[in-house]
Amino acid sequence: MTVPVAPAIAAPAVSPYLHIDARFRRLVIGTARLDCLHTGSRWTEGPVWLPATQELVWSDIPNNRLLRWSEGAGAGVFRQPSDFNNGNTLDREGRIVGCLHGARAVVRTEHDGSITTLASHWQGKRLNSPNDVVVKSDGSIWFTDPDYGINSDYEGYRADTEIGACNVYRIDGASGELALVVGDMERPNGLAFSPDESKLYIADTGQTHREDGPHHIREFDVTDGQRLTGGRVFATIDPGLADGFRLDERGNIWTSAGDGVHCYAPDGALLGKILMPEVVSNVTFGGPRGNRLFITATTSLYAVYLAVNGARRPASPG
Repeated sequence: MTVPVAPAIAAPAVSPYLHIDARFRRLVIGTARLDCLHTGSRWTEGPVWLPATQELVWSDIPNNRLLRWSEGAGAGVFRQPSDFNNGNTLDREGRIVGCLHGARAVVRTEHDGSITTLASHWQGKRLNSPNDVVVKSDGSIWFTDPDYGINSDYEGYRADTEIGACNVYRIDGASGELALVVGDMERPNGLAFSPDESKLYIADTGQTHREDGPHHIREFDVTDGQRLTGGRVFATIDPGLADGFRLDERGNIWTSAGDGVHCYAPDGALLGKILMPEVVSNVTFGGPRGNRLFITATTSLYAVYLAVNGARRPASPG
C-alpha cells in the first residue's frame, strides 16, 4: 500500500554541517546532501533499519501507524493501526521490538506477523507508556517508561499513572523477568549502549514538564551485564532535548536536538551538528553498509550519508 506523499521539503541550499571540533570533519562527507525521503506525518519517531528486507520502518505516533521506506519502493504503510507505537529496535533474531503507548507495553513482532507482549506491568501495576528500547547482545531488552503516552489523547490514551514514577527497566533475555534498573529520572527517554556495551546512555527530557527540568544525557556503567551504576551527566542538550539517539562505531553519539542532530565524542565534547529544517526526534544508522543516518524530524523522514558507520552489536556471549 502506498502512502500519499506530500511535496518533499527542499534540502538546504548550503551545507547542513556546523563544525565545532576538528574531529567532526572526519565523520561527515561535505558533499553528501540531506535527503527528505517522506513528509506529511504528524510526529515521526522510532526509526529502525531492517537488514533482511533492506528497508526502514518508523513511527507516525499521532496518526497511529508504522511506515516503511526502501530505496526502490519509496514509502508505504507497514502497520495501521499501530497502537500508537513509539520506539523500535531489532532483537538478535531480526524481529522488531516496539514500545506501544496504546497498550502501555513492550511487544515483539514475530516473523509470522503475530505480536507477543514482553512487558506490560511492574509489580502488578500497568506501565506508563514505554517510549524507547534497545536490545543487548545477551538478548536482554532495556526500555524507558515516561508518561508521554498517557498525558493526553494525542499519542495514546489519556490516563493516570499507576506506578507513580517514570523508570527504566530491563527484561531478562532468558527468563523474561522485569527488573527496575534506574528510578531517579524525571522523564527517561532515548537510550543506547556504547559499542562494547560497557556503558548505557539514557536521556532525561524532564524539561517538557518543568521549565528548569533536565535536558541531558546521562552515562551509566553496565555492571555484570545486568545492573547500572554511576549515572553522571554526559552532555546537556541546547537547544532542545535528546529525545532519541544512536552511536557510531567509534563511540560517538548522534542525538536529536532542537536545531538538528548533535554529535558528541565519547569524552562528551560537542563535535558538530547537522542543521535541520524541523525539530528532530530520533535517528538510526542503516543502509546496505550501515553508513546512512536516517533522521525522523517532526513531519518528515530524512537521510544523509556519513563517513562513519553505525555501531555493531557485540557477538552473543558464549
